[in-house]
Amino acid sequence: MRYLDEVKRLNLPKDKFAIFGSGPIAIRGLREARDIDLIVKKDLWNELKNRFPLKKGKDDLLHAGNVDILFKWVNGVWDIDELIDTADVFEGIRFVKLEHVLRWKKARNEEKDRKDIKLIEEYLGSGKK
Repeated sequence: MRYLDEVKRLNLPKDKFAIFGSGPIAIRGLREARDIDLIVKKDLWNELKNRFPLKKGKDDLLHAGNVDILFKWVNGVWDIDELIDTADVFEGIRFVKLEHVLRWKKARNEEKDRKDIKLIEEYLGSGKK
């Protein structure tokens, strides 16, 4: 998966973050990700604010190369700690469960999301996780 090495080089505590967005789709080989979105627990966020700059025009998103770091997802309606604690693990890195990605994509329902919804539903329907 593209950019996964960038995440590993950040050397973050493995139980304090997970990859969300298109990453859980990409790690399963369903499509490539253009970047990586990390969600982090609040205590880790407080540490990372001193290491990485805020993304221009955002006060809740840190930028580290091709990795965007957030402590909340979609205006805080998601329980970040739960998403991280229940995530699947690939290559020693946590990835938010596809079921949660599917729920987020359905809620957003943009053109690019509809393609991902189909990919995820087909994948989950095949009995794979």
